[in-house]
Amino acid sequence: HPAGGVKEQTAGLYAGKLAAEGFVAIAFDASRQGESGGEPRQLENPHARVEDISAAIDYLTTLPYVDRGRIGAMGICAGGAYTVTAALADRRIKAVGTVSAANYGAILRHGWEGRDDLAGAFALLENAAQARTGEANGANTGYYPIVPQRPEEAPNADLAEAVEYYRTPRAQCSTSPSIAPTRSLMQLVTFDAFHLVDLFLTQPIQIVAGENAGTRWLSEDLFRRAA
Repeated sequence: HPAGGVKEQTAGLYAGKLAAEGFVAIAFDASRQGESGGEPRQLENPHARVEDISAAIDYLTTLPYVDRGRIGAMGICAGGAYTVTAALADRRIKAVGTVSAANYGAILRHGWEGRDDLAGAFALLENAAQARTGEANGANTGYYPIVPQRPEEAPNADLAEAVEYYRTPRAQCSTSPSIAPTRSLMQLVTFDAFHLVDLFLTQPIQIVAGENAGTRWLSEDLFRRAA
C-alpha cells in the first residue's frame, strides 16, 4: 500500500480485482501501520516496509494452495517502489508490478516533480534529528502529514487528488491518518528504492504510470534503470 495508506484502500482494491481473475492475493498493513502492531505508530521506515513484503511472502509459502514458484508482488505509489527493492533480494518474487511507483527518498531529495532540492533534504534531516533527540528526552512523537488535510493545502494536483481520495468518504479509513513520525525522515531522505536495479532486477516487471502524473518521472527512472 502507499505511504500513509492501509489494506482497506487501494491495495485491497487491486487485490480484489486480482482475486476475481483467479489469483491468490493478499493485501496487508505495514508494520506499525493500520491494524499491524508496533510502535511508534505510523512509522514509515523504508527498510521495515521492504522486510514486510518478504514477511508476507513467508506467510504465503505456508499455504498449501499457493504455488511457491509463481509468487508475484505489486505495490502502489511508495509501496510500488518498496516492492521493487524487495524483489532485488527476495528471489521468491518471480514477477513485479508497480502502479505510480514513488521512490520516496528521491521525492524528498529532488521534489515532487524531480527538481533538485538538496537544501530542503538537509533541512528534513535536521528536523528528523531534532525530533529523535526530543523523543529520547521525553517529548511526544512528532508527526508530519503525508497527505494534506484540505485541498487548498496541497502543493500540486497529485496531492489535491490524494486529499479527495484519503480525506473524504471515498476512501477515508480510521486506521489511515496519512501521517508519519518526523523521525521517519532520517531513513527516507537517504533511501533509494531503485538502487542496484540494473544489477539485481532480473524478474519481469510491469510499470504503470499516469500520463500526466507529477510522479511519472519516477516510473521513467525505474524503466531506464531496469532496461
